[in-house]
Amino acid sequence: MSDKVTLSGIVGERGAERTVEGHITACCASRDNSRFAFATGEGDLLIVPRETVRDTATWATVQAHDGPVLALSADVSGAGFLSGGEDCRLKRTLDGASEELGKVRRWVEHVACWSDGRKGTIAFSSGKEVHLRDADGTTVLRTLEHPSTVSGIVFDAKGKRIAASHYNGASMWFVNSKDSTAKVYEWKGSHIGIAIHPAGEALITAMQENDLHGWRLSDGHNMRMSGYPTKVQSLAFTRNGKWLATSGADSVILWPFFGGGPMGKPPSELSGIPGVLCTRVATHPQQDVVVAGFADGSVLMMDQSSERVLPVCSAGGGAVTALSFSADGCILGYGTEDGRIGVVDLTAPA
Repeated sequence: MSDKVTLSGIVGERGAERTVEGHITACCASRDNSRFAFATGEGDLLIVPRETVRDTATWATVQAHDGPVLALSADVSGAGFLSGGEDCRLKRTLDGASEELGKVRRWVEHVACWSDGRKGTIAFSSGKEVHLRDADGTTVLRTLEHPSTVSGIVFDAKGKRIAASHYNGASMWFVNSKDSTAKVYEWKGSHIGIAIHPAGEALITAMQENDLHGWRLSDGHNMRMSGYPTKVQSLAFTRNGKWLATSGADSVILWPFFGGGPMGKPPSELSGIPGVLCTRVATHPQQDVVVAGFADGSVLMMDQSSERVLPVCSAGGGAVTALSFSADGCILGYGTEDGRIGVVDLTAPA
């Protein structure tokens, strides 16, 4: 249960914490920003209403999957969430109930959703396939085949293209095209995560070999970003696409995507915790602010311009495994491998 007396960092004044059973595998806000959800290794979704963030008694648990939840996304609209799990099911959770949208042969490991407020597309990966569905979640649009297991999926900002990372590179598809072939970006090795530049200028993957690889989408030019002491588990572009924030070191590594970068340009760093690896990063959707979660459970908020660092919470609960802002930038959520969950209302009076 939350204990505002003992909580340190801004969560003590603007939010609450709770510990649940199971590893926290993901978190995100709903499309309308009215709810924040956490997915667990026990198959549950924990739903936090925005208006009662600080009252943990109002946080509701929904049994969504039979086995660990592997992926979580805001639904195309409203207060709902989409999730996938080891039970091979795609689920929609809304108003305290979970509905099955589909079942496939293999685990649903990644879920992504694009919406412009009028229409939307749902995507989820299972093995080598990416399934595209209409906003209702049950109407099948396309099934995209890849040469190996898909390790990450991402829509571009306009929802026209979807990219998938896999062994030896990444594939880019036009969502509404009838063409059955993808634009393939090749680079040998195991690619374990993916991000796309907000303006569609570059596609970036995290690699098993402790570095990043990228392709400039205008001409396919390769970009390599290296020097990490460990694997990059989390990467996110800043709101204007000027910087790519990444985990993988004991500080937040920022690669420049302006002035010809990142090729030939050194990265910048935001202060971290000496000797403690950064495991998750999230960027504010409206301000030049980066939040970083660390292997000891700490979360820090950093202003890029002033380099001011604000502690969000202290260490504890194992490594941070989930970290996300709401789309309006008002709510921050984090979760750890030992089930520690925190939600901070950044608009609340201190």
